[in-house]
Amino acid sequence: MRGRKALGSAAFVAPSVALVVVFFVIPFVLNLPFAFSSWTGYSEEIGFIGLDNFTLLADRGVLVTSTVVTVVYAVICMLVQNIVSLSLALSLRDATPATTFFRSIFFVPVLISPLAGGYIWRAIVSPDGPLNATIALGAPGFDFAWLGDPYWAVFWVAFVDAWKWCGVATLVYIAGLNSIPKELLEAADIDGAGRWRRFWSISFPLLAPAFTFNIVTTLIGALSAYDVVASMTGGGPGDSTTTLNFAVVQQFGYSFFGVASALNFFVTILVIVLAVPLVMWLRRREVAS
Repeated sequence: MRGRKALGSAAFVAPSVALVVVFFVIPFVLNLPFAFSSWTGYSEEIGFIGLDNFTLLADRGVLVTSTVVTVVYAVICMLVQNIVSLSLALSLRDATPATTFFRSIFFVPVLISPLAGGYIWRAIVSPDGPLNATIALGAPGFDFAWLGDPYWAVFWVAFVDAWKWCGVATLVYIAGLNSIPKELLEAADIDGAGRWRRFWSISFPLLAPAFTFNIVTTLIGALSAYDVVASMTGGGPGDSTTTLNFAVVQQFGYSFFGVASALNFFVTILVIVLAVPLVMWLRRREVAS
């Protein structure tokens, strides 16, 4: 019986493992030798140059700058997406015609391509766009180039990325809220606990699996950000929104395949270094709660 159960579990896991191996592990292994080579794509010979590509990236400041931008981008995405999604989930957890309608509305951005979403928001926050026009109603003459400011540009591209995926995170939180036994909430209500007390003492701890999923997927998605950056700012102004993935594509565009492969290798290691400890910490909190 135990053998059948293990075999059944393996059958469910196998397709996911196969997809990860085919689309992530194998490309990573095949790409690895190029990270330590001077290959430009035009020569048949691939010369081994050790860590020169990484040294070049560090000397040019690409590695440090794009890493800082990517980490800031990821933090903003995680905060905005999870705070907004949890707030929406708490408002839309009950299944009524109205909440079903609004769930569908908030899920629409997920169906929009990241490039299209980026172009839409670039128009909204442009100097002559709706955002400035709305602010000008209360502050006549207001005119600000949001994407021309290095700090605001990072915020807006991260915000749009979070906006794009809020619908998925909201559904995950709604599922987590609806899985909480109603008996616990009713018992707390009888004991005189208010709405916020019930949330912080019961709902919040029991949402740990939902938090783990949403935080980790948001982190991984933000660390591999490219589409929204390409459509909104093109990495500018300067390098203020040049994420690691955007820098990888830039290096490929310059035909620096060895340098691009080295940067791609660094991105993979960064994701592992940040995601694995985070998952372990969140899982421990799940067990504790």
